Amino acid sequence: MRIRVFRARTAAAAMAAARAELGAEALILGTRRVAEGIELTAAAEPEVEPAPVAPLQPVRPAGDPAVAAALAAHGVPERLRAALASGPDLAAALSTHLRFEKLPLGRGSTLLVVGPPGSGKTLTVAKLATRLRLAGRTPRVIAADGRRTGAVEQLAAFTRLLGLDLIAAPHPATVLRALAVRTDEPTLIDTAGIDPFDPAEREEIAALAAASGAAVAVVLAAGMDAAEAAEAAEALAETGARHVVATRFDIARRVGALPAAAHAGGLAVAEAGTGPGAADGLGAMTAEALAARLMAAPASRQTRAAA
Repeated sequence: MRIRVFRARTAAAAMAAARAELGAEALILGTRRVAEGIELTAAAEPEVEPAPVAPLQPVRPAGDPAVAAALAAHGVPERLRAALASGPDLAAALSTHLRFEKLPLGRGSTLLVVGPPGSGKTLTVAKLATRLRLAGRTPRVIAADGRRTGAVEQLAAFTRLLGLDLIAAPHPATVLRALAVRTDEPTLIDTAGIDPFDPAEREEIAALAAASGAAVAVVLAAGMDAAEAAEAAEALAETGARHVVATRFDIARRVGALPAAAHAGGLAVAEAGTGPGAADGLGAMTAEALAARLMAAPASRQTRAAA
């Protein structure tokens, strides 16, 4: 991997210089302010497509009694656990009972990112915007969170580094006005955290999705209680949601929330958080990777006590 450092007055100019030398798929490793303006570090071999989450270990057959025990340890609900343990192997069973799909981020697409407060929606939008920017796209990013103090500023910090404009639209009407300006680029909408069990809040999201024609992706923390995740996903499916993204998947000790939510809500498993970095902290989730992660017993992820 070739690594180069570029300096320019603005982030957009530095990024343009990086793409000119390293190609349209240059991977941005980091940026910082310097006397000349912005210093940007880039590499020549990026991951433009979401990199699949790597399996942690070989996937064991589901006929193995250890599979049911591992699923139980991760909190996978009993009915789903029984179904997954009955197939020829766990990855195949996951593919049978769940859907695995990429997020719809093609030309002219609109993605509405929703979820409970603190689930990681804003960082997910930032990571998706970074991925698209590194692929040579100029996504339109809309901050529709008019409730949380500092929400717009948090997302603006990312869009400034990416050389993107951020549209602040705290009300559904202003979101629709922004979307009335047509673009061939993908549009990402960061929404305010909602209570999945509040019918009025769900209806607001559903109405916005219907009026805008946006696809809806649910963001949930991978380590949350699996039963609660299932109930939240089932409720949020009423907004028209079709995909689920599991944040903090890399640090959660138990990840039964992801299959539980996908199954209960009829949502396609799309991506999982693999780290804090905006450029590489989100990966496409596959049945094989999820199976391997579920077979990694929570106890094996404990931090060793100091001697």
